[in-house]
Amino acid sequence: MSGSNIYEQHLDRTPANFVALSPVSFVERSAEVFGDLPAVIHGARRYTWRETRERSARLAAALRALGVGRGHTVSTMLPNTPEMVEAHYAVPALNAVINTLNTRLDAPLLAWQMNHCEAAVLITDREFAPVIARALQILRDEHGRRPVVITVDDSEYRGPGDRLGEHEYEALLAAHEPLAQLGGPADEWDAIAVSYTSGTTGDPKGVVTHHRGAYLNAVCNAVTWTMPQFPRYLWTLPMFHCNGWCFPWTVALQGGVHVCLRRVEAQVIFDAMREHRVDHYCAAPIVHNLLIAAPEAMREGLPAGIRAMVAGAAPPAAMIEGMARIGIHLTHVYGLTEVYGPASVAVQRPEWSAQPIGEQARLNGRQGVRYPLQEGLSLRDPATLHEVPADGETIGELMFRGNIVMKGYLKNDAATRLALRGGWFHTGDLAVMDAERYVKIKDRSKDVIISGGENISSIEVEDALYRHPAVLACAVVAKPDAKWGETPLAYVELRPGAQASEAELIGHCRALLAGYKVPREVRFEDIPKTSTGKIQKFQLRERAKSASAIE
Repeated sequence: MSGSNIYEQHLDRTPANFVALSPVSFVERSAEVFGDLPAVIHGARRYTWRETRERSARLAAALRALGVGRGHTVSTMLPNTPEMVEAHYAVPALNAVINTLNTRLDAPLLAWQMNHCEAAVLITDREFAPVIARALQILRDEHGRRPVVITVDDSEYRGPGDRLGEHEYEALLAAHEPLAQLGGPADEWDAIAVSYTSGTTGDPKGVVTHHRGAYLNAVCNAVTWTMPQFPRYLWTLPMFHCNGWCFPWTVALQGGVHVCLRRVEAQVIFDAMREHRVDHYCAAPIVHNLLIAAPEAMREGLPAGIRAMVAGAAPPAAMIEGMARIGIHLTHVYGLTEVYGPASVAVQRPEWSAQPIGEQARLNGRQGVRYPLQEGLSLRDPATLHEVPADGETIGELMFRGNIVMKGYLKNDAATRLALRGGWFHTGDLAVMDAERYVKIKDRSKDVIISGGENISSIEVEDALYRHPAVLACAVVAKPDAKWGETPLAYVELRPGAQASEAELIGHCRALLAGYKVPREVRFEDIPKTSTGKIQKFQLRERAKSASAIE
């Protein structure tokens, strides 16, 4: 047969039948149809969806007046406050890129990241003034960069901290009329965010994600969790972490309520759950364990049917049992910054609830199956890209493909090509797949320690240890920890005749690293090496009985 395709004749793509996907559209819809319903709760502050949309549109107008547009970066140094929610709506509406800074980082790393992504504007909370002032000075002195600084003076913050920069947030909003519409990108492939991950080396990688992926993963969150209309979502997960796993946009999709928290403390969490009838929250294992360990009296009167997501290390039986005891239903997810946060889920089949708690822990401890809008999850030989058998025994590298995969790494073409080679995103995690097609991670080929939900590059910690004159050789691996999931454990060999104590080396690291990266323990032992001198970390993992050791 010959001739043109009849389905291409007079059936063109037009504004009437094709619009670029962007999660910003969720905000406009909720403001339009649920405008009078609550959207944000933060201490004494309350905003409806109409008000939240207006505040976001005022911020967008202000940023536009400051010259922000397509491809420009707006960094944020904010806790889980209304301003952080609004930034997730306003910045993408300008086709600009949001860079959510980790509030636990030190000044040199903050400056490095803002320089790398060429931040044009920084929105920062007054609480972080000391570290941000140092970061801005480094940014000026070493990189010649001077972003416009907007300071948030949060009504719920009573502590010290100067107002930095040229603008105060509320005054800036008041000075600008809201944009007529929170628009979106011309092309859904345009960048929506850049998030930094430590990856396999001490130099962070800037993970660039796009509007289409953020839109689809926000929908996936609701579908995977069977999240109802009008959820009441508690912000225990930092919004700076993978853009809050896309939940700022998921809550907008469902017309729900953002219940904001500046601090993650058991009493504050339980009080918020009761007062605001919270029904969903996400957190690293440390937060769930915090709630389980709280006094029983603190947990009295919780709403029924609270649903929680846990990511990171597989939830042990004690956590699943403890969550059930306090009436919270736990869902285990797995993902990476490169796939917008969670990208697979241990979907709980109805028959699981009848199993003994130990078997439930095994079933829920798997990383599970792909999110419904992620096109592919596979275990493959990283050299040949051939799929390995789903027999529960054969190990392959866990890989993803589809629309919920990053664009790539900012200014790092080699790392992008390596990560996306062969048409798959290579996670670096080694796993097995059982007959039910659920995956279970067995080892990390990337030497990354996940502590309290934060990635720690073991190489970065080792580099700090090597800067001590007494250290001859060192290796850092993950050690299981009941509170944090994993913590850094350092093995050290000293130079002949040199002396150094555990406390001395830990103090040395504390002067060079962010607090959560500092080793909790140092062991002075011989480090196993190959004949060529390469350190054999797998033996150290087995010594430490780390979560990364092959079972």
